Amino acid sequence: MPYTYIVRCADDTYYVGSTWDVEARVWQHNSPDLGAAYTRHRQPVALVWCCWYDSIEQAFAFEKRVQGWSRKKREALIRGEYDDLPDLSRRLAVQRRSAERDGGFEAQA
Repeated sequence: MPYTYIVRCADDTYYVGSTWDVEARVWQHNSPDLGAAYTRHRQPVALVWCCWYDSIEQAFAFEKRVQGWSRKKREALIRGEYDDLPDLSRRLAVQRRSAERDGGFEAQA
């Protein structure tokens, strides 16, 4: 079954990938020579989110989409805060105008 997954690396960064076998792939990311170059230098990694798809093409397409997301948006996905995702897609200037209209804006890191 095809999956998109996110692992948290030892340096608190995230790696997004897609695979047929999540358990095997996480094991590979934690091996000294089988995982992606990015995770090989940031071990150990831990699976923090995954979702299965009907096709590997769908899993790969979602992987590429999430790779372009901000850390804040990835963390909302990991926490299951799906209603927050659209607002996190907006540019900072749009977020600022919306917050000012709603009664306040706090700078986002």
